[in-house]
Amino acid sequence: MNMGSNTLAIAKREFRGYFNSPVAYVVICGVLLLVGFLFFFFRPFFVVGKASCRELFTFIGMTFLFFAPAVTMRLLAEERKTGTLEILITMPVRDAEVILGKFLAAVGLLCVMLLLTLPFPITIAQLGDLDMGPVLGGYAGLLLEGSAFLALGMLASSLTEHQIVAFFLALLMGLVFFMLDWALPYLPGGMTSVVEYLSFGYHFEGITRGVIDSRDVVYFLSVIAVALALSFRQLESRKWK
Repeated sequence: MNMGSNTLAIAKREFRGYFNSPVAYVVICGVLLLVGFLFFFFRPFFVVGKASCRELFTFIGMTFLFFAPAVTMRLLAEERKTGTLEILITMPVRDAEVILGKFLAAVGLLCVMLLLTLPFPITIAQLGDLDMGPVLGGYAGLLLEGSAFLALGMLASSLTEHQIVAFFLALLMGLVFFMLDWALPYLPGGMTSVVEYLSFGYHFEGITRGVIDSRDVVYFLSVIAVALALSFRQLESRKWK
């Protein structure tokens, strides 16, 4: 089997695993209920006087802080604890295939969750003149940002064999990137531009305006690549212990 088929086989196995356990159903239902409550009751779209999904995308992005750790905490941590990871990495598959396959499975679950949020913009479109450009940009931004959160979750899961520890590590990593722009008013002027560029919110907001800047795409892809590379190194280091 080549690298592509190995990666796809692992991704399919992990993706099915989500739905063979309560994980997918509990996490997705929890996200949809929370987003629905926040969007329609806490800060409904009609407050701004026009049909817009900006608030919706903001609320969905906030749920990634918990969605990503819940989805990724078991991917490597559980297999390390049960010993199946050692069996897996001794099989004729590369460490990179294991990391990428598991990550793609998590991204697949993210896509399912995002698809299930489509009734929200469809409802808004029925109630007002909704500009589809920002909607498409918003979903592209959610896919990129959500994938970045998942990559951080993979890294956290590679660092420990305890799922709860992996969950809180991923939550902490996500909070750092999510809240960087909140610290801008308290930073010296020379640091603000650098810290702002490193924050997820800065790049996510740019995409949700409906204009996809290549710099924002490159940023999220870079975060994903670095997090997965570090996960690969951590997995590879186990062979030398």
